Amino acid sequence: MIRAITFSLTLLALFVPTPTWSQDQMQHEHAGMSMSAGGPTQAELLSWKLESEGNHHLIGFFVALAGAFILAQDTLNKRFPAVSYVWPVSFLLSGLFVLVYSDTELWPFGPKPWIQGTITNPEVIQHKVFAVLLLGLGLVEMLRAQERLKAVWAAWVFPVLAVAGSVLLLFHSHNAGMHGENHMAVMARIQAEHLSYAATGFGIGLTKGLTEVNTRWHAVFAKLWPTLMIVLGVLLMFYTE
Repeated sequence: MIRAITFSLTLLALFVPTPTWSQDQMQHEHAGMSMSAGGPTQAELLSWKLESEGNHHLIGFFVALAGAFILAQDTLNKRFPAVSYVWPVSFLLSGLFVLVYSDTELWPFGPKPWIQGTITNPEVIQHKVFAVLLLGLGLVEMLRAQERLKAVWAAWVFPVLAVAGSVLLLFHSHNAGMHGENHMAVMARIQAEHLSYAATGFGIGLTKGLTEVNTRWHAVFAKLWPTLMIVLGVLLMFYTE
């Protein structure tokens, strides 16, 4: 187990890109132009934008990586058995990242208490729900890869949570897009992007569920759902506000 996780983390460290916000935000964090009295400054809006985009890009990388390893799993497993743990670890890391770092106004990164700042903000609550979904998927699939969880219901956790997460995306609020110039156009673009993520996620859940049914199309669905995961990851990596 430890070897598998270490192997997965090593691969992720080798290929994970530097989030765009980690570099660009440092260049702009001292820009102090104010939009209006009492409103967010240009520097704050830029910081929110870069952080949000960077988070989406990083999660997208993990999702695409997971899909790629699922597609190559049968071939790579013959030489590297630990490869079967890479994609569950990708989901676990994504869930931990969203849980801890998706909202930096909360403790320990910001001044707001973690619990109070979460329960009083619908957008933050949704982020934490997404984190729990990712962690749940990663944990169940890790246990299945270790053959420690063989119950029939376990095979349906991924399809059900994938569809549930896709539906939740349709109702995801994004407060940062409500500020600044052209905010209506920004919100329209964000909503269109979320719709594309929801549609792709629904396709992932549906095709993954169909792989659990014995049909003549089983081999097709077995390749289609990880391919859609790669598509979703790429879409997330091109997220922009």
